[in-house]
Amino acid sequence: MLQHARELLAVRSPLDAELIVSEILGSWWGHRVPDGDVEEVIGEALADYAAAAGTPAALALLTGMAYMGTPRQAAKAERAALELMAGGVARPGWADRVGMVEPEGCFVSRDVYGDQDSIVCTYTYGGTERHALVILVDRTKAGAVQPARDPFAPAAPAGLAPVSGMVRDAWVSSRVDTLLDHCRREGRDNPLMRFEELDPRDTKALLQSALDLTDAIDHPPVNDNFGTYHAFVRARVDILPPGGRLPQPPVYGRDRRATIAARFLASDEAEGLSDLSAASRCVDRIIDYGCTHDFGRPLRVSPVKCEMFLLDWLPRKVLLSPTEQEAVPHVLAAWVRWAGGRTGLPEEGVRATLDALWDATAKFAEAYRDPAAFGLDRDLVTRLLPDGDLEALPRRAFALPFLSGTHRRSGRHGFVDLSKLDPADPDDRRTILEFEHPGADETHLDAHERLTEMLWDGRPTQLWTTAQALLDVGYERHEILHKLIGVLDRSGDDPDALREALRVLRHEPPPG
Repeated sequence: MLQHARELLAVRSPLDAELIVSEILGSWWGHRVPDGDVEEVIGEALADYAAAAGTPAALALLTGMAYMGTPRQAAKAERAALELMAGGVARPGWADRVGMVEPEGCFVSRDVYGDQDSIVCTYTYGGTERHALVILVDRTKAGAVQPARDPFAPAAPAGLAPVSGMVRDAWVSSRVDTLLDHCRREGRDNPLMRFEELDPRDTKALLQSALDLTDAIDHPPVNDNFGTYHAFVRARVDILPPGGRLPQPPVYGRDRRATIAARFLASDEAEGLSDLSAASRCVDRIIDYGCTHDFGRPLRVSPVKCEMFLLDWLPRKVLLSPTEQEAVPHVLAAWVRWAGGRTGLPEEGVRATLDALWDATAKFAEAYRDPAAFGLDRDLVTRLLPDGDLEALPRRAFALPFLSGTHRRSGRHGFVDLSKLDPADPDDRRTILEFEHPGADETHLDAHERLTEMLWDGRPTQLWTTAQALLDVGYERHEILHKLIGVLDRSGDDPDALREALRVLRHEPPPG
């Protein structure tokens, strides 16, 4: 990194210098270290190393880090830079101007669907070296990758706005007028694009929220070279004026969702749907997806959203009956026509969305892997998935593999038919566990019951991840259950202790 910093001695422009420093700082962005913060382990160590080197390249790097690093890195870098200058180390020519940049204007080029925004912010160094920072904010992926609301997971950054989206890419252009002219022309001539000026305060609120969401995700789906611009983007967003607010999405409770579904089913667009019962269940899924995974926008339709719903979310998350599997593409097509008309989507946008939908329909049968196709009894699957959460099937089957047979309860007359029990019911679940652990005392059953409930709910997510890791290295199911129970007992009610204990357990060597 310090060798890379030698390039800073050859440039004259503060903009070029800031981009080089951002590239160096971005070399570790997005990485995680087992113990500690990567910005401390690498970034702050780099500031110390540069300070000890005491070369002109080190001073140039420290000067850039004082503006673009994290607060702790910046403080270290500034102190070290002052000491090197006091010792007579030569400063680069751009040093007095680095960071002396002013915002000029903010604009957005967006598609009519609401999938993506290209935010364009222009800046100058006191009226010279005008440049534009373009930041791509994606509102389609973030709902799927947003950090889980898990009491045992690290907290999401404060102030995350559910309508902000996430940053996917960024780049810098010095051809500001050409860029803005192109955006204006596209917004004027393309019916599927819009271009408008933004309030810089609102722009700052949107971009800070989107950056926070991107930073909070492990392995975010960003462009390969986004890390190169990350520090630069943060620094530029920071100098925008504060005070902006993001619009909050409307809240869609159960009654409001039911009203939307009823209006759709009574519409002309839904008139051709032959099985209204299946259509009703399908439209409930469409509305739930929009409310929960699309920032509270159930009526928004787009080609990308339809493809993600049909080819990613449904196959991964939802247990559909055979009639629902057949009906869902047709219900979705009717929904596109109905919702597109109510949101003012241009006819060109509706047609493009329908074209993408029918292309995806041909792939849906392959993408949706019905458990029945693998020889699993559908009644058994339905008992394990009363909420239809297809993603939960493997962990619930791991937690409760014995759902058939008969069991004579201790101290009671008669037998219990396990196939008649509801594994989602706590009392029935206890009976199933008694069958699996005959003769176990109440304390032992209580421990298994607690673990089973947590696996059933999928909270914390690290619990099932750890169980899978132990299965992969050769541990038997019964051994894994007892290892997990031991971790729960030792951790008590401390989420941090549990998370750390599970991390250690995941890396336990395979059995002899």
